[in-house]
Amino acid sequence: MKKTVFAGLFVLIASLVSLTARADSTVGYFGFEPDIITNYIGTSSKKMGYVRVTVDLMLNNTSDIATVEHHTPLLRDALVEILSKEPEGKIKSLSGREEIRVKSAAKLKSLLKEETGQEIIREVLFTKYLYH
Repeated sequence: MKKTVFAGLFVLIASLVSLTARADSTVGYFGFEPDIITNYIGTSSKKMGYVRVTVDLMLNNTSDIATVEHHTPLLRDALVEILSKEPEGKIKSLSGREEIRVKSAAKLKSLLKEETGQEIIREVLFTKYLYH
């Protein structure tokens, strides 16, 4: 009797957890292809470096992927502009990289809000970050 009750409760709880997980799984991801690659100004005026960043966007809803794809040129331009204006010290430091990511997230969110009237981007992720 106890085994049947526990088995029934386990099945009920498992089904509720799976329903909750499905309800929260509307988050979508969009990755820029190809990577964002641009030059940055080095410490000496004759030396230029480059940075290559793989950028993924966490979206509030999977249905917004088509909207982001439509606005990809605008978003790529904003990312290249931000990265190309950063000094070498900021590009190469961990804290600087986080500042750039936060600045990029704010810019991309505001651009899409201006274009669509909706808050589409939840977060901007740098999944690969290389510099030379």
